[in-house]
Amino acid sequence: MFDPDAFPVTRKWPARHPERLQLYSLPTPNGVKVSIMLEEAGLPYEAHRVDFAQHEQLSEAFRSLNPNGKIPAILDPQGPDGAPLALFESGAILLYLAEKCGRFLPSHPAARYRVIQWLMFQMGGIGPMFGQLGYFYRFAGREVEDKRPQERYASESRRLLGVLEGELARHEWIAGSEYSIADIAIFPWVRNLIGFYAAGELVGYGDFPHVNSALERFVARPAVARGLEIPSAPSGRNAA
Repeated sequence: MFDPDAFPVTRKWPARHPERLQLYSLPTPNGVKVSIMLEEAGLPYEAHRVDFAQHEQLSEAFRSLNPNGKIPAILDPQGPDGAPLALFESGAILLYLAEKCGRFLPSHPAARYRVIQWLMFQMGGIGPMFGQLGYFYRFAGREVEDKRPQERYASESRRLLGVLEGELARHEWIAGSEYSIADIAIFPWVRNLIGFYAAGELVGYGDFPHVNSALERFVARPAVARGLEIPSAPSGRNAA
């Protein structure tokens, strides 16, 4: 039987619905991957806001769940074999939730690994490169007089968009005709690049019409629209 008190994270963020999956996150590109997936899957969950302004991601309570001090993380009271499961890293969480709900990850091995390869592409390429570009273009890195780092990340981000463009010119979603966890991983980062980072002109985003069309399809999904806003309310908001 699940005992929330056995997990220090629940003392800082008490669970109003301990029978539901607990999400600890913030609406960042990595954070919304999981809220979008939960909304798409229709799994009951309770979302808790981890406040970066208060450095809550570095708190002892949160690090008991993720020693790396990064969002998102989850605590599933009904994990494998009915035992509670604490899990961090957005890519790992997406894989786990896809297997839990039996959706957004093909069962056929070849199709399954096509999705997984694009999930890894986001984790190893798009996330780090777009994130570094955001730092050097939007945040404190703008003060660095040497513009070579910004140019490096802008060039690599443009190259990665070109990879996406080539695939999306051939089929509707990144791994084929079916929407998958790879799309859930990739498109929040594309949205952030041209939105919050305001780097569309810098990377020549207008040269990637198929990427933009896919992004528009993505954000038009009702579950995506909901997931992009979670958790924006005070700690303890839940969504069923």
